[in-house]
Parts: sequence; structure tokens; C-alpha cells
Amino acid sequence: MSNLKTYNSTNFFKHTFCEFKEVDDFNFPDNKFFKSKSESKYYYTEEGVFRKSNHWGRVANCRWKFISKQSYKNQREVIGYANWVDFYPILSNQKLFTISVDYTNNSAEIKPKNSSTIEALFSYSEAQKKVKQIKHLLKNDNWTAYYNEKPSILKRKIVDEFITTNKSLVQIKSSFK
Repeated sequence: MSNLKTYNSTNFFKHTFCEFKEVDDFNFPDNKFFKSKSESKYYYTEEGVFRKSNHWGRVANCRWKFISKQSYKNQREVIGYANWVDFYPILSNQKLFTISVDYTNNSAEIKPKNSSTIEALFSYSEAQKKVKQIKHLLKNDNWTAYYNEKPSILKRKIVDEFITTNKSLVQIKSSFK
């Protein structure tokens, strides 16, 4: 999939979202990598970039997730890899993101769209705002007392509509009363 903007070693670190996948068996070639001020190492290929770092998430002006095979905590140095096409602009008004909700753990996260995406798409800032509202909604049940529906079912219905339409949370909630 193409993101309109083409990323490479000269611009991938400028206001981007990316999910780096854990790599176990990569050794950085001697003197053929870039080292940042924060001590992260980067090795560039035609297809993408390897990053060795002990910090992920908010990285300077970027949002870079580390997708690990096991639970990961910052401060442990690990290597991730991402293709150039896996970088997305976060300052753009382009609708390049979806929201994934895990109702079992009451969590939500931003995901880049993929070729099979059928969900509503949002710009990064829209998705951030929606995720914040969803987390607040899922965190407590107090507000559900005003409805005639089991809290878990009500939350799922409201959140599902919230992430598949452009309706506001207030509009959706009032339609369930």
C-alpha cells in the first residue's frame, strides 16, 4: 500500500507514525549505521530501516510502536524493523488510520489502514481524540446507569458506532436513551 508521501532515510523521522516489528537476528554492520543523540542506532536498506533502541512510543515528534513477540517495557534495548511504506504522516489531514478496540482489556489503539480496511478512517489527530474518549468510556460504568442495557453490551454498541461513523459520542449516546 502506498501513502502518497514516500518515506526514506532522509524524512522518516519527521512527524510519522509507524509500527516496528521485533527482529531477533540482526547485527548492525560496523560503522554503517546512524546513531542518534539518544543513542538509538539506525541501519537503512532499500526497503526500510532497522532501529535498535531502549525507547519506543513517543520518539521526538513521532509515534513509533514496537510490536514485540512478548511483553516489552521501555529501557530494554531491542531491535525493530519497518518498511518505508509502513510510515504514515501524523500532521496530515489525510484519513489514514483506524481504531482497534480490545473490549476484554478495555483498551483502544490507533492502527494504520491496510488494504482490507472497511472501518471508518480518521486523521491521526482525530484518531487520538477518539481513542482518548473511548478509553474514558470503557474505564468506568457510572454513566451506564442511565440506560436500560447491560453495561458491557451498551459500551460495545456505542464504541462500535463511534469508530465506524463520524457521529459525536454525545449524538451516539443520546440515540441509545
